[in-house]
Amino acid sequence: MSEAVESREIVVDGTGQILGRLASITAKKLLEGYRVVVVNVDKVVVSGKPSEVVKAYKRTILSVRSHHAHKWRPKRPRSPIRLFKDTVWGMLPKHNKRGREALKRLRAYIGIPEEYKDKELVRFKEADSSRLSRSYVELGRIARELGWKGEVE
Repeated sequence: MSEAVESREIVVDGTGQILGRLASITAKKLLEGYRVVVVNVDKVVVSGKPSEVVKAYKRTILSVRSHHAHKWRPKRPRSPIRLFKDTVWGMLPKHNKRGREALKRLRAYIGIPEEYKDKELVRFKEADSSRLSRSYVELGRIARELGWKGEVE
């Protein structure tokens, strides 16, 4: 990897970061041209009473129905990676090339892969869950409640 590309890469630790704030900061960095890698995406938190948050995700993701019997089923995100990427995708300009190219520069991982173990991990203090005065739930738990069968490291 060349030095210029490496300097435009940010490795973010998602542990204890608030989903919406982290996603908006990530979207801004992607639009600025950075390549963003988010590790520990299963430990990103969503604020609110855990049972209410899970119920809201189930209502919006799993209860979408249609009057037409499709031969194909719409794919609903269930893994923490897909849930995070869909949140970032919602904050990017979807209908032009700039937004699609920005999303291609995003990588998300459960745990920390070997190639990023020695890299410096960035944490955004404005997205830290210590700022929350209420309860929260991790994205990994939400994913498991939605039917995700993957393992958390």
